[in-house]
Amino acid sequence: MELAAAIAIAGKALGAGLCMGIGAIGPAVGEGNAVGHALDGMARQPEAAGNLRTNMILGCAITETTGIYSLLIAFLILFTL
Repeated sequence: MELAAAIAIAGKALGAGLCMGIGAIGPAVGEGNAVGHALDGMARQPEAAGNLRTNMILGCAITETTGIYSLLIAFLILFTL
């Protein structure tokens, strides 16, 4: 019985780690891409910098929710299953 419990705990930890590993890569790549393109746009058209910055911050906030959702799922895997 102790071996089965240890395997279950290891599976939970592995699942939560994969959830966060995969769930954190997407927002990081997306936000880096958005910021890079926004800076490129600001360099090309400085008069549009305010509008680009506002849209970039809004997009990064929406993208970050994916990472927060994966953190929530990781906690659910660890503490409820």
